[in-house]
Amino acid sequence: MAIESTLLIVKPDGVRRGLVGEILRRAEAKGLTIDALELRVIERATAEEHYGEHRDKPFFSELVDFIIGGPVVVGKLSGESAITCWRTLMGPTDPVDAPPGSIRGDYATVIGENIVHGSDSPESAARELKLFFGG
Repeated sequence: MAIESTLLIVKPDGVRRGLVGEILRRAEAKGLTIDALELRVIERATAEEHYGEHRDKPFFSELVDFIIGGPVVVGKLSGESAITCWRTLMGPTDPVDAPPGSIRGDYATVIGENIVHGSDSPESAARELKLFFGG
C-alpha cells in the first residue's frame, strides 16, 4: 500500500462542542499521522471553491454559510490508505446512517452539521490540501 494524504476539517459544530481533541485522538489511534494542523476561520471564497462541485445544488449556500460560521480545525493526515481510513472513521455523510463507533455515529444527528470533513478521493485530497495548505 502507498502512503497517501487527506484533508481533515473539524467543522464549526465540532470545534464549538469541544470535540477537536477526541477527533484527533481517533485519527492518531488509527495510525494516521498529523502532518499539519491549524485553527482558522475559512474565508467565503475558499469555502466556495472547496464546495465547488456542489455550486448548482440547492444546499450550496447552506454548506458555505455553515463552514464559514465559526472556527474550524484544518489538518493534513497521512498514512497507508489514509483517505479510506479517515472516511471510515468519520462514518457516512448522513449521521443517521453512521454506525456507532464512527465520529458521526457517536457525535452527530443531522447531515447539515456532521462534525468532520475528509477528502473522498486522491484527486480531491490533492486539490483540497493545495487549497488549504498551498504547494
